[in-house]
Amino acid sequence: MIDFTSTPIMLTLILGAVGVLIPVLNVARKEKGSSVYGAITLGALLAAIGFVIYQIITKHVTQSAIFSSNVLVDDKFGSFFAIAMLIVGIMTTVGSFNYMRKRANPAVYYSLILLSSIGMILIAYSTDLVMLFIAWELMSIPTYVLAGYLKKDPSSNEAAIKYFLFGALSSGIIIYGISIAYGLTGSTNIEQVIVGFSKLGPDMVPLAILAVGMFIAGFGFKIGLVPFHMWLPDAYEGAPPTIAALLAAGTKKAGFAAVLRVIIMGAIALNLHWAFALAVIAIVTMTVGNLAAIKQRNLTRMLAYSSIGQAGYILIGLSVAPISPIGIQASLFHILNHSVMKAAAFIAVAGIVTTLGVTHIEKIKGLGKRMPITALGLTISLLALAGVPPLNGFWSKLMLFGSAIDAGHTLSWAPYLAVAGVLNSALSLAYYGWIIRKMYFEEGESNKGLKEPKSVIAVMIFSIIVIVGIGVYPDPVIAFAKSAVPIMSGLPAIH
Repeated sequence: MIDFTSTPIMLTLILGAVGVLIPVLNVARKEKGSSVYGAITLGALLAAIGFVIYQIITKHVTQSAIFSSNVLVDDKFGSFFAIAMLIVGIMTTVGSFNYMRKRANPAVYYSLILLSSIGMILIAYSTDLVMLFIAWELMSIPTYVLAGYLKKDPSSNEAAIKYFLFGALSSGIIIYGISIAYGLTGSTNIEQVIVGFSKLGPDMVPLAILAVGMFIAGFGFKIGLVPFHMWLPDAYEGAPPTIAALLAAGTKKAGFAAVLRVIIMGAIALNLHWAFALAVIAIVTMTVGNLAAIKQRNLTRMLAYSSIGQAGYILIGLSVAPISPIGIQASLFHILNHSVMKAAAFIAVAGIVTTLGVTHIEKIKGLGKRMPITALGLTISLLALAGVPPLNGFWSKLMLFGSAIDAGHTLSWAPYLAVAGVLNSALSLAYYGWIIRKMYFEEGESNKGLKEPKSVIAVMIFSIIVIVGIGVYPDPVIAFAKSAVPIMSGLPAIH
């Protein structure tokens, strides 16, 4: 029986009802460019995150269990991701107020944000492969439209087409993996699939490994892991910068929720030596992302490649998860931090585009004088992404690198992950510092102050408070991440 008071169902009802209502209201009002749709969307997102927090405080959610006989489980793991993704949704919505003021079809725009948010949230709560795939498509399809929202812009059309084609390919790969898993185990329930995998005979194990490989490829597309990252820079560049924030800070996190629910547990069940493979992918991903970012001259593309590098950092904690007790906790902590840091950076770019209409790095010279709050918010988010103390990114990176060192007593190669992470963080300072230098230490064509979009100012102030606040006092968020780590009892022993 469906529990309509459970967190995932309530969030679906709240966001779904408003998401469907907004276009209907638009038809009834026959009004173009009204900000009322943004306000309604913001209200729905605030109500949703308020409900999640209420459920956690009143202890109506279960301890984070990776398994459940139902298709959805109301646990802290799902609630953790729900909060992260709803924060991104709120930042994207508020940051869009000024950006969408003079653009067509705002009702459709905000409605698609809500519908995509439902898919992201349901992925985190899914314990059935079919449910997870449905949520994956619900998340993805609205973002295909949003990426090409600027339909008269050729680069936006190109972004949408590339994103759609690669997205359709990844969906096909995922459904193929699900079909193999079902054929081997007779179930799509994640628990039964994993238990079934652990009992397979030697002749069937290669097929199970193939299924896990399909999941890695399919989910790796959305996360932006190398070599599944080819679409990402073009899609982020062509999409509206506010939607790039949703993609980089929101949908990527939903991908990691799917990875934790399916791939990590499945690999453990098969007793695979998967940790080393994930470690190699982590190092390659962070290195390729950072090296490519250095070469960029477009601010959006630079942040896109930076986003690829950040996925590599998160993967460090997952690769040592069976050995280090803080591996998954560190990854969850960085996922939450990255949601705020990356969303703030892209919303700052949206403010620059709204005011100046540029994204080329040479065009932001002197921005610190012309748009001081936007420049400050962008600077703080970039320094946090680099892991500079005492900002929130420093603590989550410290935990990630610490988990790699902690796993060194069992995995001799694990400490090299920490070394690679530190070197890549230092490398990232090259292009983060370059942006900051352009804004504060180089003279622009004009020093005349500009009127900054109020919605962008609001997002910048919020992000600065969160980034600095968690940096100064990270303990509550670290504790929350620890409570959200999935319980792995019942899994086969790890060899």
